[in-house]
Amino acid sequence: MKIIFSRAWAVRAFLLLMAAVSPGAAHAQTAVRFSLDFRIEGPQALFLLGLDRGFYKAEGLDVTIDPATSSLEPITRIAAGSHDMGFGDINSLIKFRDQNPGTPIKAIFMVYNRPPFAVVARKSRGITSPADLEGKKLGAPATDGAFAQWKLFTKLNNIDPAKVTVENVGFPVREPMLAAGQVDAITGFAFSSFVNLKDRGVPLDDIVVLNMADYGLDLYGNTIMVSPKFAAEKPAAVQAFLRAFLRSFKETVNDPATAVESVLKRNKLAKKDVELERLQMAIRDNIVTEEVKKNGYGAIDPMRLDHAIDQIATTSQFKVRPKASEMFDASFLPPLSERRVD
Repeated sequence: MKIIFSRAWAVRAFLLLMAAVSPGAAHAQTAVRFSLDFRIEGPQALFLLGLDRGFYKAEGLDVTIDPATSSLEPITRIAAGSHDMGFGDINSLIKFRDQNPGTPIKAIFMVYNRPPFAVVARKSRGITSPADLEGKKLGAPATDGAFAQWKLFTKLNNIDPAKVTVENVGFPVREPMLAAGQVDAITGFAFSSFVNLKDRGVPLDDIVVLNMADYGLDLYGNTIMVSPKFAAEKPAAVQAFLRAFLRSFKETVNDPATAVESVLKRNKLAKKDVELERLQMAIRDNIVTEEVKKNGYGAIDPMRLDHAIDQIATTSQFKVRPKASEMFDASFLPPLSERRVD
C-alpha cells in the first residue's frame, strides 16, 4: 500500500506538533502597551520592578512600558489608541474627559493618593510662603501637571496672578534656571524638583517647597487609567495587570533600595542616591498616606474626589460637571485583603 503525503498536509502536521510542544503557543500572552507619565526616574520603579521580576508575564501579559514627556501625554496616547493603559494625572484626565466626552478613559488604581504638585522656590529670592510669589518670576512648563493647578493654587491662597510673571520653560531647563537665578520659583512635582535642585548644589536651607496639598488643594494625583475599548474587550487582562502591578508596587514600597535598581538599568545617567531619594519621597509624601492606611492601596474616597471636582470647577468651567463615579472605576481593583498596607 502506497501512502502519499501532500506538502500542505506536512505543513499542517508540523504546525500541530509545534503547538503541542510550545507552551506559549497554546497560551499566547495578551499584549499591553503602557505609558508612564515622565522619563524613567525613581518613582517609576513601582512599575518597572514587575517587569524585571516577571510579575506581568506570570499573569499572562506581554507588557511594554514607555516613558513620556508629561503626565498629560499618557491621556492623549490612550485617547489616540497607541496605548492601552497609562499612568497620569487624574485632574488632567477630568478636564480632558470634559473636553472629549466621546473618549471615556477611566482611572482604575490611585497611585499618588496625595498629589506631588508643588511650587519650589529659593529663600534667597525672597520666597518663604505663597504670598511672597507676587512680584516674582515663575518658571513653568506649559504641560506640567503642577502648573495645571496654578490658577486654583493662586485662588485658594489669595495670590493675584497678574502680579506673578509666568515664563513658559522646558522641563530640562526648569531646575537649572532656578539654580542660576533666572527665575525665582518653578512648578513641578516635589520629589523631582527638590531632588534635582539639591543635586545641582543648591543649599538645602535655600530650597523652599510649597506643597500645594498643604495650601488648600484637596486633589488626588497620578492614577493608572485604561482605554475604554481595552477595558471592554479585555477586562480580565486589566485585572491581571493590576494584580501584577500591586505585587510590584508593594515590593517597591517595602524595599525601595532594591527596587530602584530597575530604574538604574534603564537610565544609565541616573545616580542611585538621587533616584532612591526621589522614590522614598514619593512613598512617604504621596503614596502611604493615612487615607491609604485606612482604605488600602489603589482606592479612593468618592466624597473626596467629588470635592476635588468642585475645587477644579472653581477655575475651570465644565461643559457638564462630572461625578466621581464616572471618573474612577474600582471594579478592576484586587480585593481589599490584598491591597492593605503591610
